[in-house]
Amino acid sequence: MTSTHPHAGSARPMFGADHELYRSSVARFIADRITPSHAEWERQGLVPRQLWREAGAAGLLLPGISEEYGGGGGDFLFSAIVVEEIARALATGVTGFTTHSENVAPYLLEFGSEAQKREFLPQMASGEVVGSLAMTEPGAGSDLKAIRTTARAVEGGFELTGQKTFITNGHHADRVIVFAKTSPEAGARGISLFWVDARSPGFSRGRVLDKIGQLAQDTAELFFDKVFVPADMVIGELNAGFGYAMSGLIRERLLIALRCAVALEVALDWTVDYVKQRQAFGHALIDNQFIRFRLADIKTHACATRAFVDGCLAQYLQGTLTADGAAMAKLWASEATRAIDDLMQFFGGYGYMREYPIARAYADVRPNRIYGGSSEIMREVIARGL
Repeated sequence: MTSTHPHAGSARPMFGADHELYRSSVARFIADRITPSHAEWERQGLVPRQLWREAGAAGLLLPGISEEYGGGGGDFLFSAIVVEEIARALATGVTGFTTHSENVAPYLLEFGSEAQKREFLPQMASGEVVGSLAMTEPGAGSDLKAIRTTARAVEGGFELTGQKTFITNGHHADRVIVFAKTSPEAGARGISLFWVDARSPGFSRGRVLDKIGQLAQDTAELFFDKVFVPADMVIGELNAGFGYAMSGLIRERLLIALRCAVALEVALDWTVDYVKQRQAFGHALIDNQFIRFRLADIKTHACATRAFVDGCLAQYLQGTLTADGAAMAKLWASEATRAIDDLMQFFGGYGYMREYPIARAYADVRPNRIYGGSSEIMREVIARGL
């Protein structure tokens, strides 16, 4: 298929030959091991646990973590490639690879003890251990300081009590980074991070949540009933968790923006192909001026999104991307995917059938306007920088 946008693949100068070789290997793994079974996994509500070990062996997990700790040793562009190729293939059942590699592992790498890094990062890179991040609670979405899960100091460690929801990788997770209040009276300044073993007494998983899209993505509720966490499983310093979370948001929001930019591009590609082939009233749909003009608008929007997001990616590589810059990238790119609704319209009734990728994209891309902080929160972050 010829792409409708000018910035695909090797046309993006920041990606070198090594990056493109890696992109090809990631795309091949997805095509061979994920795409053929993805519809069945959607019916089952989960990808198989063995897939994590296969992804580890293929180098899809922790690509940007140092080889010293078992990772791929690549730069951030290798991480971006995994996110983009998963989005390109609509392989939403494995978006948890990103949570594992780009959210959980960096907390250990940047704030964990040397013992934690040496024990767990190699296991995460191989897929032997699946990691999850438990931040969101039923009564506290984007407002981290409102969490109610507590960790009470006891002899030898802490006793963890509370509930988390919307947790990516929650069903398969072997280890969970849990955000909990160690000094509840201190609000945001009283939050700590705990590296919890899912085999611990008192830990339990709720149901795999029934979502309108991303049907194969493991998303679950987690419960903690006086779960004992040894003192050496605290990540970083006590009561420093809020600051740790804020430091990771630039990276997380940029990756969401990259995912959305690809999603809009591929949805446009599918639609252009379809309207060239589909006949109505004796003519191809592409001959309808309204459809051509709307596609022209969306192509322009997709190209503007790609240019903006790649500009932010370049800033991130240089260490100059700011919090409000990442928020703008995430806001712009996620809101740009609203155009997928119009693209779906041009498929007529077929656009509502899940056998057509445009239908899955319509449902699967929608949460990006909520992930990593909702669009409303992004506007607040941007406004504070004015």
